[in-house]
Amino acid sequence: MAIPISCLIKPSSLSSTCLLDNSMLHRFLQSCSFRRVFSFSHQAKPSASAKNSYPSSHFSSLLWFTPSPLHALKVLAMAERPTHSKSHSHSTNRLIAEHSPYLLQHAHNPVDWYPWGEEAFAEARRRDVPIFLSIGYSTCHWCHVMEVESFEDEGVAKLLNDWFVSIKVDREERPDVDKVYMTYVQALYGGGGWPLSVFLSPDLKPLMGGTYFPPDDKYGRPGFKTILRKVKEAWDDKRDTLVKSGAFAIEQLSEALSASTESAKLSDGVSDSALSLCSDQLSGSYDSKFGGFGSAPKFPRPVEINLMLYHSKKLEDAGKPGRANECGKMAVLTLKCMARGGIHDHIGGGFHRYSVDECWHVPHFEKMLYDQGQLANVYLDVFTLTKDTFYSCIARDILDYLRRDMIGQEGEIFSAEDADSAETEGATRKKEGAFYIWTSKEIENVLGEHAALFEKHYYIKHSGNCDLSRMSDPHNEFKGKNVFIERKDPSELASENGMSVEKYHEILGECRSKLFGVRSRRPRPHLDDKVIVSWNGLAISSFARASKILKAEAEGTKFNFPVVGTEPKEYMGIAEKATRFIRNHLYDVDTHRLQRSFRNGPSKAPGFLDDYAFLISGLLDLFEFGGGINWLVWAIELQETQDALFLDKDGGGYYNTPGEDPSVLLRVKEDHDGAEPSGNSVSAINLIRLASLVAGSKAGYYRRNAEHLLAVFETRLKDMAMAIPLMCCAADMFCVPSRKQVVVIGESSSKEFESMLAAAHSLYDPNKTVIHIDPNNKEQMEFWEANNSNIALMAKNNHAVGKVVTLVCQNFTCSPPVTNPASLETLLSQKISSSST
Repeated sequence: MAIPISCLIKPSSLSSTCLLDNSMLHRFLQSCSFRRVFSFSHQAKPSASAKNSYPSSHFSSLLWFTPSPLHALKVLAMAERPTHSKSHSHSTNRLIAEHSPYLLQHAHNPVDWYPWGEEAFAEARRRDVPIFLSIGYSTCHWCHVMEVESFEDEGVAKLLNDWFVSIKVDREERPDVDKVYMTYVQALYGGGGWPLSVFLSPDLKPLMGGTYFPPDDKYGRPGFKTILRKVKEAWDDKRDTLVKSGAFAIEQLSEALSASTESAKLSDGVSDSALSLCSDQLSGSYDSKFGGFGSAPKFPRPVEINLMLYHSKKLEDAGKPGRANECGKMAVLTLKCMARGGIHDHIGGGFHRYSVDECWHVPHFEKMLYDQGQLANVYLDVFTLTKDTFYSCIARDILDYLRRDMIGQEGEIFSAEDADSAETEGATRKKEGAFYIWTSKEIENVLGEHAALFEKHYYIKHSGNCDLSRMSDPHNEFKGKNVFIERKDPSELASENGMSVEKYHEILGECRSKLFGVRSRRPRPHLDDKVIVSWNGLAISSFARASKILKAEAEGTKFNFPVVGTEPKEYMGIAEKATRFIRNHLYDVDTHRLQRSFRNGPSKAPGFLDDYAFLISGLLDLFEFGGGINWLVWAIELQETQDALFLDKDGGGYYNTPGEDPSVLLRVKEDHDGAEPSGNSVSAINLIRLASLVAGSKAGYYRRNAEHLLAVFETRLKDMAMAIPLMCCAADMFCVPSRKQVVVIGESSSKEFESMLAAAHSLYDPNKTVIHIDPNNKEQMEFWEANNSNIALMAKNNHAVGKVVTLVCQNFTCSPPVTNPASLETLLSQKISSSST
């Protein structure tokens, strides 16, 4: 879907990895012979769906070249796209040998596609022609549109085949390649999106670029065929100037993105000020009516919730309950409004990518794994704070959706589901949301006597309900259709119906189950069954954490469809199975290296920073929430590999790539915490957590690397905190005088051990490390003897047959041992004075 980055991130919060500073950009633009010819508005908003308008102005195509300027195209409504009319009369191209679903979608195009690699580069050099690079992903709407309109067109294919070497890249499989050319487009234009369309010299320097292009000239705007001709003319007539401009662009971007610092120390006061600044900046954009930060379109950005919850806890501990309550309420209301809105799939569970309106109602219906894992975790966090099962049930809803629809036979967790699908079997058109939306007649036919109750609860109307905002459906593409949204409190509606809240929810659950059965017979959206390590790491974390946190749900809690009501411990099994898949299929035990992704075998792409950082985070959660010591051992091993491949040992921080592939022209230190957190932010927290698990020189090594990393981004922490909320949390974690350690000692297979471990995780405290050790387990004892002898000694001294003993340690002092979960919860709720050092 061709959503520009600037629509995802407000200008004030753009990462340094997205835009050059003004003076750099000015010098860069002045040096170029090509120029931007389409205007861009940061205020432009997507309309009701990804398909409601061409990506013009806010979804704009980009084109830079020397000839005369072109006029912008007026916005067009477009609700549908053709299904893939693959004519297999075309001989298959090279993409047929690839594993990526996105590349395979283009394997029968008449375009002579190459995958990214030396074969394509050599062919461009041999023919002395430019490269046309097209980057997208399999669930991207506008990628599908451009394929059907242009890449399946014989005339367009002939131009591409005659004048260019054409390369297809899956951005999810090769984020390193995507980062280079997306950064180039963003630096010149202020935004980008997918499909990304960039023209390169044979040595891979960018010449000009854009996003989606329609096939033909319309309304004074050039079509893709015209653009191909213009690029061919520019290559023939002004090649030297274009090539020099591209080389200079890469040089300037490389300089701008090479963040480093000679000082390995974080300045005093930065952590406090960054946390407060980020909280204040987010508060300034907070929507007090519908929750969320900023206006439409609204994207789930879980790192914002992480920040507000973290700051709320810090303020509460500092004796500032008023401000703490304000921060907490912003996070809680946002999650509640999201859960009640149409961005939440009430029938099947999980969350869609974003809402096009301010009230979280009409979504872009794509579902991404990285959203599910992060959102499950923040709902779990709010449950630990509130003990309100509304939030634990939403976490379950997400995890049960993943378990049912997104997990393979070996435990691997798939990447995404498309927004588009056919309305009926054999339909020639796909529509966004067709799988998810309903007419009131359909609902009445399925639900019978309970239809009226259900329709009132979910604001269902005969005329369609996408009318809550002018942004929801400006082109009436969903006329007569309904996207479920809860607008009234269930207790109020239950009372109106003369029944208990429990009975009311039971009826709603039965209704959802019936509708789910009907929906299951509809043509399904495309499933991208690629397994991405980093996204699996996020989901592994949430499954592992759920296995203990959900034990705090009140006894007798009722669950209604689509929540299954799984025993919490089963979620740990899912987490471990997914982790074993990665270790078995995407990890080389000899080199200790990861591969990026898997589909019918590992991809050619290596693991990138995010893959290591997110997986290490998931492994730490696996261990702390009750998994085996082997997961902690692997986390330490992966951290060593990450440091060897990505760490800037002199300048500090981590690069996003290993720097071993000469075809990847930029090596970036990513800092922006967006829809996914940055690898550097997650790494900083990983290092802090690891330092609290081990002792001696190894702990010191982890802390030094964490501080140097934070020092690299100190200016960002001071000035642009809203862009890096998770790194703000990391900076504060680093500066906490003494991290709390909870050490659980006992027979790990016992029920008492499970209960004690659940109690250790029952309260929200991001500055807490939970260590569990079974003194009878030789492997565990040997690990702790080698890595933290104090833990091994504690286990020996407090081992009591038939009992589980827990100590809470902070400021070099440990509490008297406690032997029951209730006492541990009481102890953890107390504040330990920092003066006891």
